[in-house]
Amino acid sequence: MASKHGVGIADHQRIHPADIEAPPPHPPSTATATAPLVPRETWRSDKGDPEYRRRGDLPLPPPKRRRRGGCCCRLLCCAFCAAVALAVAVAVTAGVLYLVFDPKLPSYSVDQLRVAAFGFDANLTARATFDVTVTATNPNKGIGIYYERGSRLSVLYAGYELCEGSLPAFYQGHRNTTVLAVGLTGEARLGSELMRELLRQEQSGAVPLDFAGDVPVRVKLGSLKLWKVTSRVRCALVVDSLNTNVQIKIRSSSCKFSFKL
Repeated sequence: MASKHGVGIADHQRIHPADIEAPPPHPPSTATATAPLVPRETWRSDKGDPEYRRRGDLPLPPPKRRRRGGCCCRLLCCAFCAAVALAVAVAVTAGVLYLVFDPKLPSYSVDQLRVAAFGFDANLTARATFDVTVTATNPNKGIGIYYERGSRLSVLYAGYELCEGSLPAFYQGHRNTTVLAVGLTGEARLGSELMRELLRQEQSGAVPLDFAGDVPVRVKLGSLKLWKVTSRVRCALVVDSLNTNVQIKIRSSSCKFSFKL
């Protein structure tokens, strides 16, 4: 039966199909639902300090850095302290030895020079044989000197070595003066200019020569024999001639002495 409005009862009971794949309806847009839980300007760390998370204007404290090289620093410090202690011990020992032995430097001098042979050949090469008398003086009362093998003595003119030789090995005791006669031989090519200059100086009676000596020695303090050092002697000489027929006179002699470790 139709109603008076023309709509049947079946129309009210009709079932409308539903779309099950359609997304659910959005909840009403409110301020509470859309506001973020944490403000955008704050630090969001679940392990940070809540006070920093609330304030947002202060950063998290930087992580502590572990020190490196601690062992190396301690090792260097120990090495430095050991070196300082060793230096102090050596200085104290040296001071005690100085007070006990009162060391004085030995002295050396060239007292005589005899020209056994001297001349030039056609190539302007000088050949010389000199006999040199050297005096060594040890002024110390508690120090002896061992002169070792391997020494080297030489006579030079204008930087050119005319002849060379060596000292014998010997021991020089306390407060002792030793006179040594040493023979030196050799040759040097001087050239025409130096040869003319040498002849001119010989005529004037003033020939400058240099004497050099490098001698390995060991110093004995009481019964203690120290390590080997090199005794260096340098003498500036002026002789009146290099003639083999006359007695050579040393007009001036100035020597310097030093140790080379």
